[in-house]
Parts: sequence; structure tokens; C-alpha cells
Amino acid sequence: MAHSPAPDRYDRMTYRRCGRSGLRLPLISLGAWETFGGYRGEDVARECLLGAFDLGITHFDLANNYGTPPGNAEVVCGRVIRDLPRDEIIVSSKAGYAMWPGPYGEWGSRKYLIASCDQSLKRTGLDYFDIFYSHRFDPDTPLEETMGALNTLVEQGKALYVGVSNYSGAATNEAVGIVRARGWANVTIHQPYYNLLGRGIERDLVPEARRLGIGIIPFCPLASGMLTDKYLGGDIPAKSRAAEKWGEPWVKDNLAPGRLVKLEALNAMANRRGQTLAQMSLAWLLRLPEITSALIGASSLSQIRENVKALDNLAFSNDELAEIDALFPA
Repeated sequence: MAHSPAPDRYDRMTYRRCGRSGLRLPLISLGAWETFGGYRGEDVARECLLGAFDLGITHFDLANNYGTPPGNAEVVCGRVIRDLPRDEIIVSSKAGYAMWPGPYGEWGSRKYLIASCDQSLKRTGLDYFDIFYSHRFDPDTPLEETMGALNTLVEQGKALYVGVSNYSGAATNEAVGIVRARGWANVTIHQPYYNLLGRGIERDLVPEARRLGIGIIPFCPLASGMLTDKYLGGDIPAKSRAAEKWGEPWVKDNLAPGRLVKLEALNAMANRRGQTLAQMSLAWLLRLPEITSALIGASSLSQIRENVKALDNLAFSNDELAEIDALFPA
């Protein structure tokens, strides 16, 4: 049965233009990396995706290799997305990582990207993707071939916008130069790893995106849960990803005592701001105008609702930013 969306959904969300394009995305987007079709089934995916749409989240992010087995996230989410009004949502997918045996099953060749997009469309049951990404830079394939394949997908009506993910600032600049020189579909958006604990893109990608007019949508904005309060006590919550997928070694490797002390200081700042650590971490990302949206993952609708509350306080004082820089410098 088709979902009846909340009539006030667009009053609940703020939308930001993606670089200098006409595309606007919600400040919070929802991805399905390891959750939907992975360690959470279709019932949870349905509750989260439909509930997110009621909150004004219109962008849902997939990739060919998401889920268990790879591709299952597209199958599971596709069944849910088909109950939403297609013209009101943005659905993205990607290709770049290993999907099938042999020399044509990964990276950035024309053969792989076009075949993978066709497979992803079949898994989701969609006619087109709003955004299709090259999921990672391929050092052994000419960038002209990779970008030409993405342009072909646009020409074929299988994608509306082109994106890149996990590219350096220099590679992004090169990709944009190629497509603009040839009149191909422009690079509209970049999806990098970026959060308070991993600020590398501030040195090269952010300045390039600003100059080129490209939007940025960071994945792992909460550092796989490290920028929430769930691990601050040093324990592993029973239903967390660490408990169900990664285990105690992951916590020990990523949450050493020295880092925990700094995270506690961040948590205290968030409390002073009337926010959770997760909410403040999302707000901190969105301080930059180049950040179009923060791409969250969630295993429950309550998590999504809490994350969206980050938008209630996006302002930071100079003293707060200085304190954050001292704890976790760029």
C-alpha cells in the first residue's frame, strides 16, 4: 500500500543548493551502507525510509556493493522507495568497488560502470537514478573513460546528475576539467569521508569544490558512531553496529583512552549547547557552505529523528570552533 506522506514534511526540513547547480538537497540525507539489507531487514528499512520522508528527507543514497550480500541494499530499499512519490525524491547509487569476478567487475572502466548501473536499476526497480557516482578514483583507467561513461549514462536517461566519491581535490579538479572541455555532464557533487575526527578534505577538496561550484555530501559524518554518546562509557551497546558487525577489537582500536577523554570534552560542549554529541557533530559539518548535506546512516527511526534535531542549532561561536580545533585539529 502506498505511503501517505506527512503534509507538513517540507516545513520540517531545510534544503541547500548543491554547488552552483539547480539541485537542492535536504541538510540531512539518509544512506544504506551497512544497515538496510545488511544487518537490518526490510521492516526496519521501511520504517526508516518512510519516516525520514515524513521529516522532509528527500535524498536516499545507495551503492551497488551495499548490503549483505552486496547489492541487497538496493533490492530492499528499492521495494520501499517505490511506495514514495518518485518525482519528490532523489535516489543515488554508485559503482567502483568489487561486484563480480574477473577484470570487469570493479574500478572505473566504461564496461564496468555502465553494466553496474544497469544492474543497480534492475535491483531497485527504478527507471533512472537522480545521481550516479564513480565510487572511487581508478588510477589505471584514463579519467576521460570514467567520466565519459558517466556522461553516457546521462545521455541514455539512466542518470540525471553525475557525482564522484573518494576522489582527491586534484582528481576532482581534473575530472571537472575533462567534462567541461568536452561539454559532458558536469560533476555536480562529491561524496567524501568527512567528520570531526577526519578533517583531511579541508586541505584540498573543500577549496577545490568552492572554486569549481561542486556540492559536498560527507559520508560517515558521525565516524561510524564514535561521534555519538553510545561508546563514551567504553562499553559496546547490544544492538549497535560494533556489537553486531565489528566487535570489541573495533572499539579498542578506535576508542583509545586518550581519544575518549577528548570525546568527553566534545560531549560536554554539546550539552552546553543543548545538543547531543551526534547533533553537534552534524551541525559542525554543516557550518561550511560547501557542505550540501550530511549523509547519515541509521538503524531506527528514532535515530533519524534525533539527528534531524541537529538543525535546531547550527550556529557556532568562535570560541566553540577554537575549542574543537584544539581537540581535533584539521
